Amino acid sequence: MVEKALVLFSGGQDSTVCLAWALTRFDEVETVGFDYGQRHRVELDCRTTVRARLRDSFPNWGEKLGEDHVLDLSVLSGVSETALTSESEIRLQEDGLPNTFVPGRNLLFFTLAAALAYRRNARHLVGGMCETDYSGYPDCRDDTLKALQVTLNLGMDRRFVVHTPLMWIDKAATWHLTEELGGQPLVELVRLETHTCYVGDRSSHHDWGYGCGHCPACELRATGWARFRDNR
Repeated sequence: MVEKALVLFSGGQDSTVCLAWALTRFDEVETVGFDYGQRHRVELDCRTTVRARLRDSFPNWGEKLGEDHVLDLSVLSGVSETALTSESEIRLQEDGLPNTFVPGRNLLFFTLAAALAYRRNARHLVGGMCETDYSGYPDCRDDTLKALQVTLNLGMDRRFVVHTPLMWIDKAATWHLTEELGGQPLVELVRLETHTCYVGDRSSHHDWGYGCGHCPACELRATGWARFRDNR
């Protein structure tokens, strides 16, 4: 039986590592991205480069890497007012969550991915959500995604498996996993070609990659890189 996976692929660090993880485990792998009016829309441009680099640098993975899909989810920016869908200042809200939280985003991502996977005959859904080293988003929690898997399976009468390979590791461990999966070439690809910065800054280069260096996403990535380098 051919095991086929669909990876939620944003063009960022975590989803790129998850894509590499899937390519080591499944026979066929497709990717899906979402255009939801994010201010860091430059990540969508990075997707094409990352996929091309994976094909060129890792021929065995390239043979497995199938179609890419980008879905219009602009409705998200219409129903939410967040620092990821507007130019507002990034800050903590009264409920303790950063205002970069887009309510329902990951729930919609996986639901639409499952609908696409249904048509593409893919059983495995892979996402880069993490509960260990993250911003507190409730839709990144393991319990949330386990419950969603049950709902998707009941609602579509399919046996989807939701994989979150980064769920219990921090950013330093994510860099180590990157090295384990593809050695230094994959580390360099992630460092130079992916985009994680919430502001969308691709003009400022740091040891860990491109970004403003100050937003929560950049701080997590930089801190993880420093710990990774110190423990090699």
